[in-house]
Amino acid sequence: MRAQLTRRTLLSLVLSLLFLNPVATGSCSGDDQQLLKQLEHQADFMQDTSTLLDPYIHIQGLHVSGLQVHCQEHPGVFPSNNALHRLGRKGFLWTLNTTLDRVLHRLTALQQDLPKFQALGMAKMYIYGVRNNIHCMAQLLQGSSETAEPTQAGSGASPPPTPAADTFQRKLEGCRFLRGYHRFMRSVGQVFRKWRESPSRSRRHSPRRALRKGAHRMQPSMRGKRIVRRGQLPR
Repeated sequence: MRAQLTRRTLLSLVLSLLFLNPVATGSCSGDDQQLLKQLEHQADFMQDTSTLLDPYIHIQGLHVSGLQVHCQEHPGVFPSNNALHRLGRKGFLWTLNTTLDRVLHRLTALQQDLPKFQALGMAKMYIYGVRNNIHCMAQLLQGSSETAEPTQAGSGASPPPTPAADTFQRKLEGCRFLRGYHRFMRSVGQVFRKWRESPSRSRRHSPRRALRKGAHRMQPSMRGKRIVRRGQLPR
């Protein structure tokens, strides 16, 4: 058991180094594929229920007597998988950023009820890392030709339900929220994986590529022109 906790601690330390604030270092990566790969890996880690939901279920005692079967995601709290895939890149980043902001507020509220549950603080740190990378990706998209798409009706997320006064219901609401959070991050990872597997569109919308393309157009074309020797007049 101690070895398992040591491995988990080391993993958390490694991930904390990966999720350092890129803005604080003074610059964002200009490689959109590298940024997408990091976002995909972050989302894949955050969708793992063993990082947050599973320990929450045990701490709250929901694993006994089959109570965890009632821990199901509330429909409409998080955007659905289909809705996320329908969004354009700018609209998706906006939806992801605002949804993660709501998650941060809910995790802070859970911390007040469970001050010794350290996984909540780690989860918030991971979210900060993702939001920083979202900021960098949005900067890359500012020079693209893609127009921002508003979140369509039904693809947005309603505010999380107000925790009930009853102790059991409060535990169950927190469990349902975390279940939806992990599912949401799994869908987010799928979207980022789809973006990374279609690099042609990403490169076409890259500001650097647009600058290179513009510079190439400014060069005069030599096609159809004959080389005229000195002393000869063109016919």
